[in-house]
Amino acid sequence: MNKDRLGAFMDAVIAIIMTILVLELEKPSEPTLEAFCNLKINFATYALSFLWLAAMWMSIHNAWHEVEQISNRTIWLGMGLLFFASLFPYATSLVATYFTSKVVQGFYGIVVIATTVMMMLIYSSLEKDDNRENVVKYMKRVNGFLAVDVLIKVLCAVLGVLFWPPLVSIGVLAAAVFIMVVRKKA
Repeated sequence: MNKDRLGAFMDAVIAIIMTILVLELEKPSEPTLEAFCNLKINFATYALSFLWLAAMWMSIHNAWHEVEQISNRTIWLGMGLLFFASLFPYATSLVATYFTSKVVQGFYGIVVIATTVMMMLIYSSLEKDDNRENVVKYMKRVNGFLAVDVLIKVLCAVLGVLFWPPLVSIGVLAAAVFIMVVRKKA
C-alpha cells in the first residue's frame, strides 16, 4: 500500500475521532454563564484529549514525510493505533463525568498509554521499512522522546490510581507538553 493512502486514512479517522470528542461534550443545564462554568471539567478534559490527539496526528504526519515506503506490519500497527485512539471520545466522556474516579482515570491512562505504545511500535516498524540512515536516526530519536513520554504517563497513572486520580490526566498533559517542547527544539 502507498504510504500516502494509509496517511490519508489515518488523517480521516483521527479527524472523525476529534469531531466525536466535541459531540460528546455535555450541554449546560441552562443557557447561563454559571451553567457553562459548571462544565469546566468537561471542557478541560475535551481540550486535553483534543491536544493529545492533535500532537499524535502531527507526530505521525511528520513521520510519513521521512519514509518512502511502508510494510503490511506498519499498516496493521496503524490500525492498532486507530483502535486505541478511537476509545478517546468514550474515555474522555467518562473522565468528564467521573473526574475523581480511580477506575475511570485508570481507564483513560490505559487508553493514552496503549495509543502511545502503538506509536512507538509504528516508529520502530518504519525504521525497518525504510532503513536509510536519516530515517533510522529520525525514528530512533522520536522513539526516545516517546519512551520518556510513556514513562511520565505510566508514573502518573500508577500514582493517580493509587493516590489521587486527577494525576492521570495531569500526567497526560505533562507528557504532551514535554513532547511538544522537545520536538520543537529537536
